[in-house]
Amino acid sequence: MAHRGLRFGIFLAPFHRVGDNPTLALGRDLELISWLDNLGYDEAWIGEHHSAGWEIIASPEIFIAAAAERTRHIMLGSGVTSLPYHHPLLVAQRFVQLDHMTRGRVMLGAGPGALVSDAYMMGIRAEDQRRMMDESLDAITRLLACEEPVTMKTDWFELKEARLHLAPYSDPRFQIAVASATTPSGVLAAGKYGLGLLSLGAGLPGGNAKLAEHWRLGEAEAAKHGKTLPRDGWRLVVNMHCAEEDERAFRDVARGERVETLSYFSETLGRPPMRSEDPLGDGLKAGTTLVGSPDTIIRGIERLVEYTEGGCGGVLFRAHEWANREDTLRSYELFARWVMPRFQGSLTMPAQSREWCSENRTGIFGPSMNALRKAFTDAGQEVPDHMRMRLHTGKVDL
Repeated sequence: MAHRGLRFGIFLAPFHRVGDNPTLALGRDLELISWLDNLGYDEAWIGEHHSAGWEIIASPEIFIAAAAERTRHIMLGSGVTSLPYHHPLLVAQRFVQLDHMTRGRVMLGAGPGALVSDAYMMGIRAEDQRRMMDESLDAITRLLACEEPVTMKTDWFELKEARLHLAPYSDPRFQIAVASATTPSGVLAAGKYGLGLLSLGAGLPGGNAKLAEHWRLGEAEAAKHGKTLPRDGWRLVVNMHCAEEDERAFRDVARGERVETLSYFSETLGRPPMRSEDPLGDGLKAGTTLVGSPDTIIRGIERLVEYTEGGCGGVLFRAHEWANREDTLRSYELFARWVMPRFQGSLTMPAQSREWCSENRTGIFGPSMNALRKAFTDAGQEVPDHMRMRLHTGKVDL
């Protein structure tokens, strides 16, 4: 049974600067997910990319299989599988297999493909990618329903009386979520098929202000197709780094943030983050980047969720290497200890239990104090001096 409140996890592209040993970087990614599993994080979504040198995981399915063997509880999803790059029958088959191998811990994230250079190498036109994603989702959801053979033909794949040879392990199927960045196409696809939503745009300046608007578009699209867009399946993806104090958090990330945004987004992809997507500039002001102490992060998440105008199911942190390894792992630990419980209801009962004991200590512990005095007098002894004051005030370790 799932816990109450928000789910938390990471969205692992991953981002590893060129020049870093890629073999060791992949190992660090696996270690990170194991660390998150130990800390009680709920989800990890792993990306698929094939160019540009930084996002070096080409097969999230292979990575998920390896991560599943190193973890016990955390859910593992593709963040995301670029559907136009694959035949839909093979996507469905691979994730059904992972569903069985993980005993229900796998999720399918779907998208059209974010890196244009990936699609270019495969001869896929950018203007066709969103249509192809929609056609693939149609096929995948019908296959996973396991109701009847699927026959359909498009200009890039064909299914002839296709069916899965294994039903999903999860009942009725594993979770599926569609990525949505700047355009409404992702949320419209999620609404059309009644799927979850990964709001990558929530981490871009100005993106949080559009969350409620995009959600309403998705709900309207879902209604047109007789579906429901589940809020519990809505995840917001933002940047985060937590330290004991705000000042330390900023010191941790200042150098790493600059290297990542300038080297990758600006120099490699040709995007100018210093003007429109600077996480430590516009992002902090807009609340799409959360950097600071646990209290600062708590306030940031509260403001972020308010933008949804009704709530969401989870918040994911875009995994980065803004800080050094030790401070990065420490950030996730601090968040798990001091922020996560505030949104998951796990502090209510301990607080109530403490208050009950505090408010009723005289009536509850008073008889015990008398029993301690009697134990000494029955033995013909006087109460030791070091315990006399504690007995008088009712403060004694029992």
